[in-house]
Amino acid sequence: MIDPNKILNISSSQEFEKFSIQIFNQQFEKNTIYREFCRLTGKNPSNIKSSFEIPFLPIQFFKTHKIISSNQPIQKTFHSSGTTKDNLSKHHITDLKLYEDCFLKIFMDFYGHPSKYNIIALLPTYLENKNSSLIYMVNKLIEKSENKHSGFYLDNYKELKEKLLYLEGGGKKTILFGVSYALLNLIDFHKFKLKKTTIIETGGMKGNRKELIKSELHEILKNGFGVKNINSEYGMTELMSQAYSIHNEKFKSPPWMKIYIRESEDPMNIKTDNKSGGINIIDLANYNSCSFIATDDLGKLDKDGNFEILGRLDNSDQRGCNLLID
Repeated sequence: MIDPNKILNISSSQEFEKFSIQIFNQQFEKNTIYREFCRLTGKNPSNIKSSFEIPFLPIQFFKTHKIISSNQPIQKTFHSSGTTKDNLSKHHITDLKLYEDCFLKIFMDFYGHPSKYNIIALLPTYLENKNSSLIYMVNKLIEKSENKHSGFYLDNYKELKEKLLYLEGGGKKTILFGVSYALLNLIDFHKFKLKKTTIIETGGMKGNRKELIKSELHEILKNGFGVKNINSEYGMTELMSQAYSIHNEKFKSPPWMKIYIRESEDPMNIKTDNKSGGINIIDLANYNSCSFIATDDLGKLDKDGNFEILGRLDNSDQRGCNLLID
């Protein structure tokens, strides 16, 4: 039985390795889809000795299969955003408290308690998705801010502009979570010079604007909001945990989350040359689902384990992905 408190209090690489093997063994036993994927890649508990060797499940499986490693009842199912209901990833959550404890601990490690802030959310695309994990997270942070000025905004940029300018004159700092295209729309509407507001972009043009590389996006946002840095949140429907970037480019993960870089089209081939490739994620908090995921993101890792997002893979049909997809 995995103790969630021990997972969220991992403090060494040795502990990470110990829990990685323990959770891999549990998921191999309890998750039939993952076990079959491992079997077809020739991996099992007898030949896995480190996290480096664990097979990473291509993220597309969350669109086609029920990925779960628990016999407990499902408390919530999060859906990814998408243009059709037939092509959405689904993440079945059997422990909502764990999800809440997880994102709150991560947020507090980076920013402190939510009550220190006015928390504003400009996430119109996600608000249309009633089962968005991002909306669930930000809504809980808003609640924990216990602040009448905290809340969600759709596309009323005039009202949001006035709110942000009003809060600049108050005693509390403000955090503005925003999807990329909506933040760009806001600074098209009004150019700011914010002194007490932190901008956290959550990625995603959602087909509303031309895709930009991260550095270009951040430069535009810095100029539009009049701030020195743009922060970023990196998370996804299929994960329990998030990484944050505080100074424009590199993301830092919590101690129970680790990034590997793989050959772009092969989730089983981990790179060791410090060059760019596909992002594989170990999220030990995701032990009731799958903790070992090969994403569609392209990235690069530094020697300290921090990572950059360089874009999306051109071909999302990773080798090995069709092993189980009918």
